Amino acid sequence: MAKIESYPLHGGQLQHIAGRFGIAAPLLLDFSANINPEGPPPAVLTTLHACLNDLSSLTDYPDLQQTHLKRSIATYAGVDPQSIIVANGFVPLLEATLRTLNIRSCSLPVPAFVEYRKTLERVGVAIEPHFLSTDTFFNYNAADILSGERDGLLLANPQNPSGICHDIAHMRDIVAKASEKNTIVLLDEAFIDYVPRHSLSAATEEFSNLIVFRSVTKFHGIPGLRVAYAVANPTIASSINDNLPPWPVTTLASRAVAAALDDHPYVDRTTTENLQRRSALKRDLESLGLMVYPSGANFLLFSIANTVDPDRFWEHMIVDHHIVLRNCANYEGLAPGHFRAAIRTEPENNRLYKALKDTLSQ
Repeated sequence: MAKIESYPLHGGQLQHIAGRFGIAAPLLLDFSANINPEGPPPAVLTTLHACLNDLSSLTDYPDLQQTHLKRSIATYAGVDPQSIIVANGFVPLLEATLRTLNIRSCSLPVPAFVEYRKTLERVGVAIEPHFLSTDTFFNYNAADILSGERDGLLLANPQNPSGICHDIAHMRDIVAKASEKNTIVLLDEAFIDYVPRHSLSAATEEFSNLIVFRSVTKFHGIPGLRVAYAVANPTIASSINDNLPPWPVTTLASRAVAAALDDHPYVDRTTTENLQRRSALKRDLESLGLMVYPSGANFLLFSIANTVDPDRFWEHMIVDHHIVLRNCANYEGLAPGHFRAAIRTEPENNRLYKALKDTLSQ
């Protein structure tokens, strides 16, 4: 039987799983990573090819200020370019923010993305976990998560791994209450592109205690390029930028991301398709008797009956059906038997449904 320590810490670790179970990686269908199944916008590949035909893309240093990329991000997110901080992933952005703002203690509602705790601990921040209830679908209760005298609060909307999306009014209320207590809100919006109307990115102009973190690569299907950004009050953004290493993003990644953000039909198509596919898959999973949580992201969190061994279930899905789910056993505050499934194409989602039906019937 698998042990919690043996589960991949993140989704998308197909080489590890392939080696462990003796299955060629190309044969595995990955539902563990929350990446757009349609792949990147066509303009990304065109831009990368053009860059490779221009040797200066490789021989010249990247733009130290990332001016063009920040303008593209600012237009996409509806904020001032001076509010943007860019890095090669969420973790370096969070680390730089924690150090810049000298956050020494932080409230952390759980379950949550495993890198939150790891990053806070690495920077030496004291952590106060707040366990969210499955009965209220992991709702953020302001009075609870703002209790105590912590100077930081780390949230996510939509949440990971639950996918729960709080509406913008609820999140604004939390930020406002945090401001009254001089608490800095670190808000991870890695999946907000699927529900952009609930983003607080533009609210950073109003709330100086709010820093919003966003991802480019998940929604646009380019995680290999490693680009993320944060939005903050321009003064704070400048200070955080000063605490990042120079040239955090390559020229290739910068130009490709700018091209992706300019593809508005791709954005509209992705949000529409994800909503339709997610709704259909949720109905299918519920028809199997599974507990499926509401989601505003491109994945679903579900739990199996406590009569089913979760370790054997996860392994059977891999060995018998070559389907990889995200086993959520290593999420703090989440009971055993929870799994996360990414939203993929309709035929792939149907394959998942049939595999689950077969595995659960055994």
